[in-house]
Formats: sequence, C-alpha cells, structure tokens
Amino acid sequence: MPRDSRTTKAGLLRAATDEFAAHGIAGARVDRIAAAAGYNKNLIYVHFGSKERLFDAVYEAAVTEILAAAPFDADDLPGYAGALFDFHVAHPHLLRLARWHGLERPGEVLPLAERAGAEKLRLLSAAQGDGRVDAGLPPRAMLALLVGIATTWGDGGPEPGAGAGSAAETAARRHAVVVAVGRLTRPYGAREGTPPAGGAPGEVPAPAAEVPAPHAL
Repeated sequence: MPRDSRTTKAGLLRAATDEFAAHGIAGARVDRIAAAAGYNKNLIYVHFGSKERLFDAVYEAAVTEILAAAPFDADDLPGYAGALFDFHVAHPHLLRLARWHGLERPGEVLPLAERAGAEKLRLLSAAQGDGRVDAGLPPRAMLALLVGIATTWGDGGPEPGAGAGSAAETAARRHAVVVAVGRLTRPYGAREGTPPAGGAPGEVPAPAAEVPAPHAL
C-alpha cells in the first residue's frame, strides 16, 4: 500500500476511534470522522467499505493494542491487573469502545480476542491446578472478576463521595485494584487466617473441573 494511502487510513482510524467511543456505531457520523481526519468522507468507503466495517477495524486495533500493553501472566495476576488499569486510565476511550461493541454487537467475538481469551483460561486453569492460583472459583469466573476489578475505574468515572483525576487518586485506585486481585487469586495456603468461602478453616477448595473454553476479552 502506498505511503499516502497508509497515512490516510491511519488518520481515518484515529478520528473514527474518538467518534465511535463517544457515539457508538449507530450514533457515529462519517462526515464528522472525515472532518476530524481532514479527508473527504468518500475515502472512508474507499478504504473500509462501510461505517460498520470501519468500526470493526477500529475495535480490532484497540484489542491488539490492549493485548500488547498488558500481557497475561498467571504467575503475577495482580501485576496483570495493574497493567490493565494503567492502560485503561491512559486510554479511557478504548474501554468505551468495548462497551459499545457489547451493546451493538452482542454475542460477537473477534477471533483475535477469542484466541487470547482461550489462552488466558488455559494458563489460569494450569496455575490453579498447580496450586499457584486459588482454585475456589472456575477459571472463567475468576478471569471475569479479575478484569472487572481492573477496569472498574478505567473510564475515569468517579466513585461516590470522591473526586477523580488527581495523581494521588489514581495511585490509590491502582493500589486497590492490585490488592483486591491479590486477595482474590492468592492460594489459600498463602493467606493469613481467612478461610475459603463456604469452607472451614484449614480446608483448601478442590480445583475446579471446568475445561477452559474461548472467552471474550
């Protein structure tokens, strides 16, 4: 692809990312995207074919960026959660893209995200089986909770009674995410005096029998 074509396509993708994050697929307007990028709107159809395919390109690029910025590490799940938190704080629009995708494309999973989710579940299941991660929850449930904790404040939304945006507040939130994921995932034998849910003190929950399946990010 010629250099000017690559530049045009990249500019349209940047402008479309902001537009889709703010308005979703239905609310986005190709004329606003083109104006923000500084190009004729016909170039959107030349390079992407339709507004819907432009959204798909934007979302796939966002997923690729997230996977590269926060590699999954079953031996350091608090660190993984911290990296997710950092990424979404720096790129709040990408989390909004994911929410629009869930609302307007329910049930659809990118092949890239499906493969990554399946690999995360495989690694998490193996870590639970080896006793490196608490096995009190099935891998799918634990991964969903972990990501949910990491992205609680990803779009910068305030918590009740507290401001948002200061460096101190961001640091406090990140610390809370890392601590919460550590407590969720730490093997019972490594904890101090807290029995597993539904179990007696000293009772270690048996590993879940669930076989990992593809999981959306």
